[in-house]
Amino acid sequence: MDLFSSFLDLVLHLDQHLRELAESYGAWIYGVLFLIVFLETGVVVTPFLPGDSLLFVAGTLAAAGELNIHLLVVLLIVAAIGGDSLNYSIGRYLGPKVFRFEDSRFFKRAYVERTRAFFERHGGKAIIIARFVPIIRTYAPFVAGIGSMPYRRFLLFNVGGAVLWVVLLAYAGFFFGNLPLVRNNLTTVILGIIVLSIMPAIIEFWRARRAP
Repeated sequence: MDLFSSFLDLVLHLDQHLRELAESYGAWIYGVLFLIVFLETGVVVTPFLPGDSLLFVAGTLAAAGELNIHLLVVLLIVAAIGGDSLNYSIGRYLGPKVFRFEDSRFFKRAYVERTRAFFERHGGKAIIIARFVPIIRTYAPFVAGIGSMPYRRFLLFNVGGAVLWVVLLAYAGFFFGNLPLVRNNLTTVILGIIVLSIMPAIIEFWRARRAP
């Protein structure tokens, strides 16, 4: 199985993989989830890691009694805030010279440009909106650092966005994930979450293509 197939299997069967990890690692699963969220938000070369679907499925595991939902939410909020802060610091350190970097498997200059356009359209609240948009979620704090957004202002949006993102998705999984209709169609639900997550990015791309 190649890397893409493995990743697709992870995303589409996230419920099974997380449950297996929880059974294998016990309390260490909190650390695994913390690390995934921290890396997905904190390092520009890992935008492919699951985000929204991960939070939702983690909430369903908590509803099944395998995790403490309140501890989970607090830890993942801290991970999301810490990840964005790291990404901001990297962007601030590298500065505008990042636009001269060559494309690679893990770094796409087009993502940075697209995120910068997203910032120009939405301003500071882009940090909050980006929490719910894959790829842009990873690049938004990086671009904020490149643009030298004052850290206090960035931190305000960072904390607000992290709380909204984690609370809404994790508790949605906790309260609705184990309803028979959702549980029996969890793969479809995960796909739906992914589609809804990327719709804002698709709309932005479509607007950019139509702009003169």
